[in-house]
Amino acid sequence: MSNPTFRTRISQLRKRKITKKKIVRRGNPLNQRNNEDDCEVPIVPGSALALLGLVAGGAAAAGEAGPSSALVGTSTHHHPPYHLRRKSPTHPVSPPSTIGAAAATASVTASPTTASPAGVSAATAGLPSAATNSAPLLSPTAAIAAATTYCPSMLPARKRPRRTYFTGDSSTGLGCNPFTAAHYLLYELPDEVLLTIFSYLFERDLCHVAQVCKRFYTIANDNELWKNLYQGLYEYDLPLFNPSSCKFDFVQPEDCDCDNPWKESFKQLYHGVHVREGHQKYATKETGRSVAYFETIQAAFEYCDDAEKPLVLIHSGVYRGQLIVIETNIALIGAAPGNVAENVILERECESTVMFMEGAQQAYLGYVTIKFSPPSCTETMQHHKHYALEIQENCAPTIEHCIIRSISHLGAAVSVSGPGAEPVIRHCEISDCENVGLIITDRAQGHYEDNEISRNALAGIWVKNYANPIMRRNHIHHGKDVGIFCFDGGLGYFEANDIHNNRIAGFEVKAQANPTVVRCEIHNGQTGGIYVHEHGMGQFIENKIHSNKYAGVWITSNSNPTIRRNEIYNGLQGGVYIFGDGRGLIEHNNIYGNALAGIQIRTNSDPIVRHNKIHDGQHGGIYVHEKGQGLIECNEVYANTLAGVWITTGSTPTLRRNRIHSGKQVGVYFYDNGHGVLEDNDIFNHLYSGVQIRTGSNPIIRRNKIWGGQNGGVLVYNGGLGVLEQNEIFDNAMAGVWIKTDSNPILRRNKIYDGREAGICIFNGGKGLLEENDIFRNAQAGVLISTQSHPTQSHPSLRRNQIYDGLAAGIEITNNATATLEYNQIFNNRFGGLCLASGVNPIQRGNKIFNNHDAVEKAVSSGQCLYKISSYTSFPMHDFYRCRTCNTTERNAICVNCIKTCHSGHVVEFIRHDRFFCDCGAGTLNNQCQLQGEPTQDTDTLYDSAAPIESQSLMAEV
Repeated sequence: MSNPTFRTRISQLRKRKITKKKIVRRGNPLNQRNNEDDCEVPIVPGSALALLGLVAGGAAAAGEAGPSSALVGTSTHHHPPYHLRRKSPTHPVSPPSTIGAAAATASVTASPTTASPAGVSAATAGLPSAATNSAPLLSPTAAIAAATTYCPSMLPARKRPRRTYFTGDSSTGLGCNPFTAAHYLLYELPDEVLLTIFSYLFERDLCHVAQVCKRFYTIANDNELWKNLYQGLYEYDLPLFNPSSCKFDFVQPEDCDCDNPWKESFKQLYHGVHVREGHQKYATKETGRSVAYFETIQAAFEYCDDAEKPLVLIHSGVYRGQLIVIETNIALIGAAPGNVAENVILERECESTVMFMEGAQQAYLGYVTIKFSPPSCTETMQHHKHYALEIQENCAPTIEHCIIRSISHLGAAVSVSGPGAEPVIRHCEISDCENVGLIITDRAQGHYEDNEISRNALAGIWVKNYANPIMRRNHIHHGKDVGIFCFDGGLGYFEANDIHNNRIAGFEVKAQANPTVVRCEIHNGQTGGIYVHEHGMGQFIENKIHSNKYAGVWITSNSNPTIRRNEIYNGLQGGVYIFGDGRGLIEHNNIYGNALAGIQIRTNSDPIVRHNKIHDGQHGGIYVHEKGQGLIECNEVYANTLAGVWITTGSTPTLRRNRIHSGKQVGVYFYDNGHGVLEDNDIFNHLYSGVQIRTGSNPIIRRNKIWGGQNGGVLVYNGGLGVLEQNEIFDNAMAGVWIKTDSNPILRRNKIYDGREAGICIFNGGKGLLEENDIFRNAQAGVLISTQSHPTQSHPSLRRNQIYDGLAAGIEITNNATATLEYNQIFNNRFGGLCLASGVNPIQRGNKIFNNHDAVEKAVSSGQCLYKISSYTSFPMHDFYRCRTCNTTERNAICVNCIKTCHSGHVVEFIRHDRFFCDCGAGTLNNQCQLQGEPTQDTDTLYDSAAPIESQSLMAEV
């Protein structure tokens, strides 16, 4: 094979001869330019110039030249891009007359036999031939002295005269100027031509060329030159940089700080060896570079044994069956165009495809596909290893930008195991595996960042046996099992991961595992978001948990996690579901928009729930049932569709210092033997009652503020019980406390005031013990007791209460109800202290009734219609009648003054003494009331008297 350097040399000689012939034939000088400021032509010994082919033979140098054979060239300059970057302007050419005798005497003549290697002709000095012929000949010593007297290069750059070059004529025997070829090459040859020439050079020769002069340096550092070289060797579409140990990153050229990013990357990677199929063809052609090629990865490993920073570049191809065991700090990188990892594939059918072992503390693997593909006939065999990538104890490699696959039904795609196993795995894709994606076990650690883990047949990640990894910004999704599974004491720190669309939970914790999960997004799970069970633990902090098919968080089986400052929302069922003896600390979370309860506690579970916002649920806020327990404190529960808190079926939670408000039904609802303690809560503005107690429920309700209920403050009914102590119950639209239908609560030391109807209403067999309460400023009676049509008589006990400042009576008892009244103080009420309907005989002992206004008696004595002193909600108790003449019904009543005036001469009958308003004065009868002004609309309310029972009839004409 011929030597390319020799062929290049022959080509250069041929071009020089052709150029010389053209100049002689045409008689025209070379185009000349002066670039002294950019690149000075070095003073080269004649012998060296002769070696470069830039000096003619001695005979030609010694021959004489006439005026016709040595012409000064005209200045027709070429201006390449390099010329435009000059640091100073060009200098005009000095005319021959200004050069002077000193320059003329600098010419040295030599005979053919004694020619000096440094012989300088008149053409070299830039003078015409006539001046050469007229000058006297000097000895060499004199010539040197004259030449050193003045030289243009001694002047500053801006004051140097332009040099003038011209060639000799072969017909006259004058030799060629030794600087002419160098001048043309350095100054006149266009940049584009030099770029084309340099494009045939490899990197080592290109670096040598760049050392010639500043112009060559600039052109030889052209980005396109190095890009072509770079892509020819490394195949990458972008420059790859190695800024630090175990880090290789592609960078867009425009984003790079280097003037030539391709050259810089070339330099950083040049020490590497290459694994390339058919490497012989590259090795034989590339004589201008020093690159080692190998056919196999193992051969490259052996070559790098003694290297200080071993680097192996694996080129495009599928490398099957090669054993890759790494025990040193070697770096392996895929090298291919396009998506590098997709084009460089490492594959094995048994054992592990790539294995890192002890000693690989700073090893690197990047930009490759790693596949484990056992044959289908052996998939069920009990292999010892079933991993695409295996990292064993006491090693810390870095794996980046890899695609990792395993089609084995056993094992996993990636295994990290053993103490001291601390890899860095980032920007990898671990997906479509037939088993687990990534297993970290046996106290292994490591950093796992920005990976894509998806569509695996089992869990995306297993963390077990006290492994403690750090995982950040991974995308874990569409798994056919759980997203991340921590068990058997697994630990770990999981931050900012996106976990979604897994078939089971996004994150599962069991069996003493205790991970820390921070700022992750766990959503759209086909089952739940987080599932903690079988003594699982963990800290889940500042996560977004939403849009899961079942509960956002499940806690069960004696598990005790911490759920803190998360957003848990838009679940297709509940927010947090604690059952089966679950525990846990649930605090500072924002739980909203879930289809079922925001928090559900059941079956002996006993969590701590505090400082949460639980709101805008499509169901209730907190639901405690089936013997659920728990401490629920300092939460804000509001704007839920059903009850703010439900407590039922033997449950006994403690609710303390919560704000429960603005619900679309009840605030706190105890039913079906719901129990527990409700204390120091603020319960207000519900569409129904603030608190409801029914069907055997027996809570302790103390020191709460219960106000603004649209259907009353507290409703106890259907056999409800409970102890209400030291509560403030005020500003409710209906009764402050209702006790109905065989209920029997205890109300002690409460303040019940400013109700827009009665303070306490006891209806339909209601009972209860009311003692030491302050009942005041209510729009109806302070205490209203009635039986209506219920078979059981209402019979509460009132002891040591203060009932005062009411807008109606202090105590009213009607409809055959009764009561035990002991040591109460009843004063300053508008309609009187104690008002008893016909047939009512309560037990009274030691009551003080004083300073009441008796507005009813005053109205009767003044002849007023009693409707005038009634309001929409307060009705005075007095005698009422019915008019047979006016055909009044059982629902109508007429006061005594209207009977005397408006129904004078009619057939009337006395019904009974009870609470009512006058229908005559209200304008609901056919005749107009004569004691009242304009008729008003009937305003029957829930508190109207029941249908009267005829006790006697009085037929009279009054």
